[in-house]
Amino acid sequence: MAKETEIKLRVSRTTLAALREHPLLIARSEGGWQRHELFNQYYDTPARDLARARVALRLRRDGGQCIQTLKSRGQSVAGLSERNEWDWYLEAPVLDPALLDDQCWPAELAGLDKSTLLPIFSTDFVREKADLIWQRDGHRVAVEAALDLGKVVTGPREEEICELELELREGEPAALLELALTLAADLPLMPCDISKAERGYRLFDPASYTLVPPAPILDAELLLDEAFAPLAWHLLGCSQRLAEQYRFNGHWKLLEQWLAQLIDLRALLGSLGQAAPRAGSSALRGALDALIGDWRPQLVAGRDDEAVRQAAPARFAAELERPRWGLFSLQASRWLLTRAWTERRNAAGQRQGATPLGRWLTHLLADEARALSLPRCQQQPENLTEQLPRLERVLVWLRLARNVLEMPEPDRLYGELAKLGELAARPLDDDLREQRVAQARIVATLKPWKALLK
Repeated sequence: MAKETEIKLRVSRTTLAALREHPLLIARSEGGWQRHELFNQYYDTPARDLARARVALRLRRDGGQCIQTLKSRGQSVAGLSERNEWDWYLEAPVLDPALLDDQCWPAELAGLDKSTLLPIFSTDFVREKADLIWQRDGHRVAVEAALDLGKVVTGPREEEICELELELREGEPAALLELALTLAADLPLMPCDISKAERGYRLFDPASYTLVPPAPILDAELLLDEAFAPLAWHLLGCSQRLAEQYRFNGHWKLLEQWLAQLIDLRALLGSLGQAAPRAGSSALRGALDALIGDWRPQLVAGRDDEAVRQAAPARFAAELERPRWGLFSLQASRWLLTRAWTERRNAAGQRQGATPLGRWLTHLLADEARALSLPRCQQQPENLTEQLPRLERVLVWLRLARNVLEMPEPDRLYGELAKLGELAARPLDDDLREQRVAQARIVATLKPWKALLK
């Protein structure tokens, strides 16, 4: 078994050609680009038991070599993935189920009849790969860069493969992100945690693609720093998956959900106060503000305008043709991987980061509830728009961590506040003014809201 750590980046054919001639890759390459034709057949049962167990079984033909591979799903976010991989070199291109023993085979599939494994889809592509070597902080880094161009095929359906893979062979995972960031500074590279196998399953059955994985389950005694990290990784990963699926099928709801992840991530970051000093997070905040600032008006307009919804896929495709989205995603990944929010913070920030989540969150929500001043919002509903960032800070924590709070009816509080937040995000007119007043009144009368204000 080997541990595979890689970044997968979706690119255009134009970008693929530019990468082939990129000065940094040429300078770090030992031996230049080597071309291989790879033919890959993936197997599963008719009921797709392997997919549900989060493993992929592949038979690859690479020149004269036949390789059987089993991969676990592992951890993957923003294109950076870690997973276990088992390889067997075979005499002939015929699947050998006997090799799938207890050393690698998932326990949940122990009772599976392996004779039911069948070809499901293929991924055939040309790979140009190069071994990159450089020094980072006095330590050797070795990375295999691969430019893949081909297609996924299942029955009559197919999808193009056009991507850059960077696989770590030696060194720290941060080195992969640093290399990708350098390349993404002037090239549109879209971090994409959907593997070729997952892409094949999606083509075989579009409903099989998991859009938003379950959020981390938090404990009230977990320290704030240790709660923030998995929540931020979760939101970033969800935004990547939603961006990929919206690019794939253009369904408006996915674009709304994509923006919602970015808004939640910005609110989560903004809620930390001294635990995430602006000096170390200003670039990330600025990138999020720019994306949200550009896309929120489009989503608001599209609620009532079919023409806006119809034009959105082309606008999003244009977004992906710019470096901005990929650069933000990679910067956020490096920021989280290196725990950069903990840097350059004062003693108060250190104490805050080491506070148990339940206690910190209770104080945060109480402070935000008092500052929101719902009585004033009822008298002057136009002011609710200015309170939207505060509402979003409350909502993100209630959505992701309300299980740690000791209060009555937290689910109801979240639901009613979400309605108020939706009204706050819409342009104000006479009808909306009345709705804001009515909804603010409802929230103000809730038991959990009153409990926050005590």
